[in-house]
Amino acid sequence: QVQLVESGGGLVQAGGSLRLSCAASGSSLSINRLGWYRQAPGNQRELVATITSGGTTVYADSVKGRFTISRDNAKNTVYLQMNSLKPEDTDVYYCKEWVGKGRYEYVYWGQGTQVTVSS
Repeated sequence: QVQLVESGGGLVQAGGSLRLSCAASGSSLSINRLGWYRQAPGNQRELVATITSGGTTVYADSVKGRFTISRDNAKNTVYLQMNSLKPEDTDVYYCKEWVGKGRYEYVYWGQGTQVTVSS
């Protein structure tokens, strides 16, 4: 059974930092990409950052220069270091995993972790 277990969310003041972690397990296929998305109530889920198995990263413009995504392939874990947090970063953050390739690529989501930034 594929599982993505997120941790590290919480309440922080504006300008502060948080580090999210997501540990993936249970897939018999190789992990291709890992990523973080976020969603506020009533809004669509949006990309925060992704990272490939080779380390290529993509960031949303709103987080460039403040957030850093990284991964530990040996631990199947992806991290999101969030610095200089703003109140508008308040959202539920979801981990996403792509496994396999081509027609045999599958996507899985974590359960989400709340990040709240106070002004």
